[in-house]
Amino acid sequence: MKKNKSAHPAPVTVPVRQDEKSKGSPAQEAFRQAILDVENLRERLRDLRTEQAEARRRYWQQVGPAATAVVAARRSLFPALEEALLLGYFSRLEEQQIMDVILGNARALEERFGEDEGAIIRKYAPAGRRQPAEGGEQNSGNLEARVAPEFIPNPTLPPHEQAAQAAKARRKTKAQRQQEAAEQAARADQKQLESNAKTIYRQLARVHHPDLERDPEKQAAKTAQMQRITEAYEADDLYTLLQLLAESGPADAESDDVLARYTRALLQQQTQLKQEMNELKYGPNGFVTGSGKKQELELRQLKRDLRAEAGYVAHVGRAISEAEGLREVLRQLAAEGLESI
Repeated sequence: MKKNKSAHPAPVTVPVRQDEKSKGSPAQEAFRQAILDVENLRERLRDLRTEQAEARRRYWQQVGPAATAVVAARRSLFPALEEALLLGYFSRLEEQQIMDVILGNARALEERFGEDEGAIIRKYAPAGRRQPAEGGEQNSGNLEARVAPEFIPNPTLPPHEQAAQAAKARRKTKAQRQQEAAEQAARADQKQLESNAKTIYRQLARVHHPDLERDPEKQAAKTAQMQRITEAYEADDLYTLLQLLAESGPADAESDDVLARYTRALLQQQTQLKQEMNELKYGPNGFVTGSGKKQELELRQLKRDLRAEAGYVAHVGRAISEAEGLREVLRQLAAEGLESI
């Protein structure tokens, strides 16, 4: 039997990526990487928005009617509950229970379905937890206007989601408002920084102005480069100016300082983009995207739950139309340790 001469397999050569030489100072490299990271995050955010829009469309197509039925059933409870408070039939403890049921129902409509029930909440909430009335400037004036003065619902969203956005804007806490103020200040600083294209132009002109070059060949190259710089400056294209500064070869301390400042601004922008992505995906109005049997089963179960809730709330509505029926509902809630339906 002949032996195979090639007893050992031929060695496999794996290409090894050679470390590239630095194309500039550490500040230039850091800036280029920050630009790349921001562009990648923006692309991922665009993709996520597309996925979320499709998930939202599927969600409302499947559960929208069931959610609408629950909203209608819950809203139908208010007239009977408010009328009961005027009868003088119930004890003070029972009247407090009724007000708790009204409040719990209103908050469920706001927090779960985005309905605007602010008027009912202000009417029945305990004094210490009520929102200040309009006109009390010392107490904070029009709270809704102060919390979200420029809030405009997105008209492309379904009505429930528009209302949910408005309700969320009204419910912002003091800490959230302080955080937003800090973020707005950071964005203002960044905007002011990004608007200062003249500083970048001067930095580039000192390096690339052809009048400072005596070699004809180098002078021609600098003339072409200076033309790009001037065009970007005249178009107020800060992005191109910064890219040119990062690619301008050996940098002085002043150029590195400018790039370092913009790199910090880009890092702040990365943080904001990541927060936006997380809010979009996992926030109150987010839809965890994906497909498959599990998601389909979850949507079906949600539809069943909403239909059952609509039926139960409608049953309660019929029961509380009579004073004794309402008293029985209050007993059942108390026995189960619940304040609302």
